[in-house]
Amino acid sequence: MDSTPILALENVDTYYGSIQVLYDITIRISDGELVCLLGGNASGKSTTLKTILGVCGIKRGSIRLMGERIDGKPTKHIVARGVAIVPENRRIFPRLTVLENLEMGAYLRTDRDAVKSDIGTMLDLFPQLKERLHKPGVVLSGGEQQMLAMARALLSNPNILLMDEPSMGLAPLLVDRQFELIQEVNRRGTTIFVVEQNASMALSIADRGYVLQTGAIVLSDTAQNLLADPMMQKAYLGGQG
Repeated sequence: MDSTPILALENVDTYYGSIQVLYDITIRISDGELVCLLGGNASGKSTTLKTILGVCGIKRGSIRLMGERIDGKPTKHIVARGVAIVPENRRIFPRLTVLENLEMGAYLRTDRDAVKSDIGTMLDLFPQLKERLHKPGVVLSGGEQQMLAMARALLSNPNILLMDEPSMGLAPLLVDRQFELIQEVNRRGTTIFVVEQNASMALSIADRGYVLQTGAIVLSDTAQNLLADPMMQKAYLGGQG
C-alpha cells in the first residue's frame, strides 16, 4: 500500500516580506481523508492555503503533492497537478450562467464526454443548481453560490480539494447542509482539506484536525480527540473546561 501523503507540508515557514506569518508548519493529509485546519481570525489559516497554492513563497521547509515538490512552483502548475480550491466568499463568476461556471471548472480537461457526465453527477449532488442551470450566478443565494463553487472545483477532478471558510456568511441551517455536502463529497472519494473557524462543525465531519494560533500549530489529533480536548473546549468549542 502506498503510504505517500496526497499533501505534505514539512517544517514550513512563510513570510509576507520581512514579516514571518507561519512557523514550522507540518501537515500531512492522506488519500481519502477529510482534514480540517482550525483557528481564529489572523491565525494564519488562509495564509496556509495561499502557501500551498504558491501564492505565498516559503523560506524554509517543503510542500509535496503526491511526493512531488511543489513549493516554488507557479500556481498554474499546482492547479494543473490537481489542487482545487473553493475560495472564501465563493467567488463565482456572477455574470456567467450556472452551466458556464461549471464548465469553467473543467477548463483544463480534454475529456469532454467525461466532463458532460461529471456535470450531470454534480447536478445530481446539488439539485438546486439543476433548477437554475441557465440562470446567471448573481441570482443564486449564498448557499447556492457555495454549492456552485464546490461543484466547479470538483469538475477539475482534483487530487485534493481545499476549502476556505465554507461556513462564512451562511445562515445556520445552510451551514449544516453545507457540511453535510462536504462530508458526502468526501465519502465519494475526494480528499478534502477544510480551513474553518467553526470548530465544532468542522470536527463533526473530519477525520483529523490541526489547530493554528498566531501562525503555529498548537494541537493536532483525531477529530474525536480534539472535540474532547479541554484546551479546545475552552478556546474554540464554548466549553468551560
